[in-house]
Amino acid sequence: MPHSRDGANETISREHVAHLASLARIDLDPDELDTLGHQLRVIVDHLRTVQAAAGPDVEPMSHPIPVTNIMRDDVVRPSLSADEALAMAPASEQQRFSVPRILGEE
Repeated sequence: MPHSRDGANETISREHVAHLASLARIDLDPDELDTLGHQLRVIVDHLRTVQAAAGPDVEPMSHPIPVTNIMRDDVVRPSLSADEALAMAPASEQQRFSVPRILGEE
């Protein structure tokens, strides 16, 4: 893609769009190449605006607030034995719940 110092008036050529489309394995007709060229230019301009808004003291981040894992640690605790778990099951087989087959599976 052509570069300029301020990014103004850059164009994304049909050849660039066609190359990107081929990398993504998308077939585009000539009108779509022109339309996407314009749309990509708008996207790049918006990205430049966002980049300019964040000063050098702002670290890149994936979320605007810190993300923490709220899951508790796994702790081994007493639980039901296999026989106790299956005691009220309508049907069981080989220490497992037995359920009707679905979707014609064998």
